[in-house]
Amino acid sequence: MRLIRRSRLLHGWLTVFMLAVFTLSAAGCANEQQASGEAGTPPQGDVTLVVGAYSVVKDAMGEILPLFAKQWQADTGQKIVFQQSYEASGTQARAIAGGFEADVTLLAMEGDVEKLVKAGLVEKSWKNHGEAGMVTRSVVALGTREGNPKGIHDFADLAKPGVKVLYPNPKTSGGAQWDINAIYGAGLKRSEEQEGAKDPAAAKAFLESIHRNVESLDKSGRASMAAFEYGVGDVIVTYENELLARIAEGVKYEVILPRNTMLIENPAAVVDKYVDERGTRKAAEALVDYLTTPEAQEIFAKFGFRPVNQQVYAEHESQYPVPAGLFDISYLGGWEEVRTTLYSKRGIWYQVLAGI
Repeated sequence: MRLIRRSRLLHGWLTVFMLAVFTLSAAGCANEQQASGEAGTPPQGDVTLVVGAYSVVKDAMGEILPLFAKQWQADTGQKIVFQQSYEASGTQARAIAGGFEADVTLLAMEGDVEKLVKAGLVEKSWKNHGEAGMVTRSVVALGTREGNPKGIHDFADLAKPGVKVLYPNPKTSGGAQWDINAIYGAGLKRSEEQEGAKDPAAAKAFLESIHRNVESLDKSGRASMAAFEYGVGDVIVTYENELLARIAEGVKYEVILPRNTMLIENPAAVVDKYVDERGTRKAAEALVDYLTTPEAQEIFAKFGFRPVNQQVYAEHESQYPVPAGLFDISYLGGWEEVRTTLYSKRGIWYQVLAGI
């Protein structure tokens, strides 16, 4: 146990170090993109949009926003600039609810947008934009080192002795909730196949068997991926797009799609209260609508996301295998049921953490 604690403590310090490096790098990039003037002077424009998003979309948005700004200027004659924040989805949603005045938010899951609806910041009609509110899709996948040295083929393999697993903390990360939902749902599917009906106790035991092999719970999906890239763990549970994006950059990972896994749907929304206060509604709504155009969806596809635009999806369909037992959030009863069953104070996830 002492060695395990020491390993996890070391991993914690490594993660902090890596995030610090990434933060400094991101700050440097932001300074390079500023308009001419003294260092640290914010860029000047006719319209400023504040974008608060979950960390996984940062790279794609780095290419999408300049294209939108160019189109906006062509259509309106106005120069538009952006202030951007990227955080774990749950952290970002709490920041916006707590007063961070984002005009547009991209979050990991519908449940995080619904928190903003309940806080009176986003209108209930937010799903009128995008594809029923969604701008990207993915699936929960497993990533291994080159050659898959541990012989990982499905979720059940993550419970094998000696397999070190990574996924982030569902308290802060929307991506982690997709991961936990997928494992728990795969346990339900497994019980249906073996017993003829969903067995929540069997699904909980399945989740427990995997969680025992988890190295640490990072703050976000991007932080978990950074740790994996640094060499921590044998297998990571993550978005398929995170792995595909790294592979496109030349990293030698293997992507494993479990037979029973979960469809991920990621929303975007205008933060109505703040855009009305700041007078940015027209530009904010245009940005959210732009995210589902072929131009933006091609960029999302470049970074491994499954497009919601049917035309773009059809062009890339061969890149996206459909697992035989793919299920969505409705299989688990919807987000309200999931929050109660898995993530309430006495829910299954917290029972797993407490070992009860």
